[in-house]
Amino acid sequence: MRQVKYIKRHRMELDLRHPRPPAELPPGYFWLPWNPNLLDLHAQVLAACFAGETDAEVFPCLATLPGCRDLMAAIAGRPGFCPAATWLVAAPDCSVGTVQGLLDESGYGGVQNLGVAAAARGAGLGQALLLKCLEGFAAAGVRRAFLEVTAANAPAVRVYRRLGFRSYKTIYREVAVRPPVPDHVGVGI
Repeated sequence: MRQVKYIKRHRMELDLRHPRPPAELPPGYFWLPWNPNLLDLHAQVLAACFAGETDAEVFPCLATLPGCRDLMAAIAGRPGFCPAATWLVAAPDCSVGTVQGLLDESGYGGVQNLGVAAAARGAGLGQALLLKCLEGFAAAGVRRAFLEVTAANAPAVRVYRRLGFRSYKTIYREVAVRPPVPDHVGVGI
């Protein structure tokens, strides 16, 4: 019998006509705007950001590099893809954060797959990525943005609320529970 668990997520929305702080990075980091030649780099950063995270359980494509490549290709190929809202955060020796923007059928801006590598968290990069994405939506004439966040991701929920996002809907995503892997396997003689 297949066992499942449910992951609670919030759909949060923001009116982009209200002022927001500028998207500023801490010293040592810089922006890389969307370029189709960066698709693989976005995929690599996505895989690094979501490895071992709950979101990789909810969205299994985030758990592997090939899955992240397929996801990035699908996002970049969609009619609603918003290059102005799609960014990487880089340091001199690596890229550590990513976000993608999509426009839905209502013309709202969807913040997709905002992630910061574990070693770079706590420096304000996630907030900066979100603000840069929102700037891109506003430049494209979008008046409202939305995102989904796993409710248990308290640091992300705090940032989103601090920037004015409000919960509009609670979603429960069904996730298959994987059976535990045995610590050892018996060997017969």
